[in-house]
Amino acid sequence: MKAELLLRERHALTTTAFVELVVWRLPQPAPGSAHDFKYRLALVADGACVLRYDNESGKGDHKHVDGRETAYRFRGLAALQDDFWADVEAWEAKA
Repeated sequence: MKAELLLRERHALTTTAFVELVVWRLPQPAPGSAHDFKYRLALVADGACVLRYDNESGKGDHKHVDGRETAYRFRGLAALQDDFWADVEAWEAKA
C-alpha cells in the first residue's frame, strides 16, 4: 500500500485569510505518531501561518498557536477537524 490522499481543501475566510486542510493515509505511522495519518491543517492570515495542526515526522501530533508549539492528542480525523475549526472560530472572534 502506498500513501493515499484523503483530503485536500482550501477555503477562503476573508480576502486575506484562508484555511488549508491536507490529510494522507500512510502505509504505516509516521515516526512519532501512533496512527496511520499524516496531516496538516493550517490557517493563514496576511501571508503568515497563525494556526497549524500537524504531525511532522519525528515530532508527532502537535499544534502551533500564536507562535507556540504544544502537544496535541490525536483522537481521530473527525475530532482533529472539530478541534481545528474550533480554534479557527476562536481566532476569527479575536480578529
